[in-house]
Amino acid sequence: MLAEIRKLDPKPGTGFEASPSEAIVPDIVVRAALDGTWLVELNPETLPRVLVNQAYYATVSRKTPKTGADHSFLTECLQNANWLTRSLDQRAKTIMKVATEIVRQQDSFLMNGVDHLRPLNLKTIADAIKMHESTVSRVTSNKYMLTPRGLFELKYFFTVSISSAEGGDGHSAESVRHRIRNMIVLESPDAVLSDDDIVDSLKKGGVDIARRTVAKYREAMNIPSSVQRRREKRAMAKVSA
Repeated sequence: MLAEIRKLDPKPGTGFEASPSEAIVPDIVVRAALDGTWLVELNPETLPRVLVNQAYYATVSRKTPKTGADHSFLTECLQNANWLTRSLDQRAKTIMKVATEIVRQQDSFLMNGVDHLRPLNLKTIADAIKMHESTVSRVTSNKYMLTPRGLFELKYFFTVSISSAEGGDGHSAESVRHRIRNMIVLESPDAVLSDDDIVDSLKKGGVDIARRTVAKYREAMNIPSSVQRRREKRAMAKVSA
């Protein structure tokens, strides 16, 4: 049996993937500062670098007539290069503004974890940094932030609000999904939670949520129904015994 096991492939999935996996390189890095705040920095490895060779332009210009097509061509090239460098610099500043505001809004998440993720939308960030909502949407697309809590896409921090049962601040949909997942992980074979049980438990925790929403979140996380989970957990319990 040991000889047969040694012949098996411990990574069978690699046979279906020809290209190597690429690690995600964060665009923003967030670190804790000594004074209790957060340091937000751009990752220089992800920033395109464009330098305008002014010395070369000056050398060529001296050998080119001050009028004519050649001079116009050189001037246009220099203007385009300067415009590109300014645009890239502005882009970097915009990413920093958006990332810094996200960190400010999600301070509780960085301190305490996903249970404290706040509901957040693009308009809130756009209003805070005085930019258009479409600009914030464009800047946060396919951008990643490395935090003490892990690596997250910037879009992760934008979630809808679930009403509070006590009438206070709403709860982030992502934090509610996290609570549902933890409840199900901790349930025993003899006390499997139905969707109604989860609704009742969440309401006791201050989350006002409908049963259909719980079912939608559960299915989105590929978690089976309570009937199927009870059957699987009991089967696992018998195997363990």
